[in-house]
Formats: sequence, C-alpha cells, structure tokens
Amino acid sequence: MNTKHFFKLASVCCLAFGLLACASAPKEQVVEKDPRDSLEGFNRAMWELNYEILDPNLLRPATVGYMAVVPTPARRGVDNFLSNLREPDSFVNAALQAKPASMAVSAGRFLVNSTIGVFGLFDVATKIGLNERREDFGQTLAVWGVGEGSFLMVPARGPSTIRDTGGDLVDALYSPLGLFNTPLTITRYVLSGLTQREKAMAMEHLLEDSFDPYAFIREAYLQNRLFEIYDGNPPEQEEYDDSYLDEFF
Repeated sequence: MNTKHFFKLASVCCLAFGLLACASAPKEQVVEKDPRDSLEGFNRAMWELNYEILDPNLLRPATVGYMAVVPTPARRGVDNFLSNLREPDSFVNAALQAKPASMAVSAGRFLVNSTIGVFGLFDVATKIGLNERREDFGQTLAVWGVGEGSFLMVPARGPSTIRDTGGDLVDALYSPLGLFNTPLTITRYVLSGLTQREKAMAMEHLLEDSFDPYAFIREAYLQNRLFEIYDGNPPEQEEYDDSYLDEFF
C-alpha cells in the first residue's frame, strides 16, 4: 500500500468512523497495551457505544436517507461549504505555526470560494491549483511542543487525543464558526457527520476485515495526525511501516 494513499484514506476513515463503523470486534482477545492509550478501558467502552449502538441505529441510517433524498451535486455543495468555513481557522493556525505559504493558500481559498464559488458551494480554488492545506490548533499545539496526551475515543464523535480535543474547542471560536448560534452549530455538526459518514461507505471493508477494529482505528488516527503535523514528512524514525497493517487484517 502506498504510504501517501494510506494517510489520505485514514484521514477520512478516522473522521467518519467516529460514529463508527461496521465490523464485529472479537469479544475475547489478548491485546497488548499501547502506551499511547492510557485510557483504553474507557475508550473501548466508547467505541462499543459509537459503533455498536450509535452508528447502526442512528448515523448510518440517517446517512443512507440523506443520500437518498439529497442529490449528489447538492451533497457535494454542502461538503464544499463546510470545508470553506474551516479556512479561516486554517489561516490562523498557519500563522501561529509560522507557515506563510499555508496562510496564503488558506486566505486565497476562502476569498475565491466565498466569491466566485458562491459562498463556498463550489470549490473553485482547487480547480485553479489552490489545494487545501488544513491546519488546526491541535497541530499548532504539537508544533509548540505540547504532548498529545492519551488517545481518546470521544462519545458520538470518534478518535482524538487529549491535545486534539482541546484544540478543537479553540478552533470552534474562530470566525465565522465562532459567530454561529447553537442551532447553526448543531446543524453544522449534523451535516458534517453525514458527509463524512458518506465518504466512509466505500471503506467499511477495512474494518470488516480487521482483527481488532478499535486498534486499527487508533493506529490509523495517530499515524495520520503525525503525517498532518509534519506536513506529510514525519521524522524518519516515525515513518509508517505498511507491514504493521498485517496485525489488523
């Protein structure tokens, strides 16, 4: 498996399978403790809640209904609109990380997509070569030297870390997201959850075939975050070894 393709896949897989996924984890197995997951007992309980209860009974049926009722072009527009709302916090975090090139890209994308792209419904920026460079406060904290803390499976949301969960709270304060009232915020989260779950439909076999779906998602999330923090070039000793996947399939 190509490493770059794996990380692109993992970023979608981890987000969408936060509510989560479609595999049957073995009920009894010996799992070696991961030092990055000091809250594993709690996290596995939240995994069970997310993927055995919330996903099959709520998120997946809602996503299937959403796909049946809303045409594909409209769903793509919703996804573009939500992505455009995140460009200002990418700009701020790029500034905090001293990344002028990423700042310019985020500012350009927001300007182009908010105008020519009709408030972000159309991703014109990508078509003219301004590809998204997502930066968030969790990455900023990592660049500043803050440790990631334990892996954390957030109820009704999915994989994260203590550092990234705190970072998400800060990112929600930036304009225009910080200007949203409660109903708009809830609507954004619902639509985001539906669009991310739709993207994961074609990837469900990854969890169906894995030996330990929870451990697979944990590793995919942590490796993907390392990839994002180092802008696709993590330290050599941290590079992802594709043979590690053998433990999960």
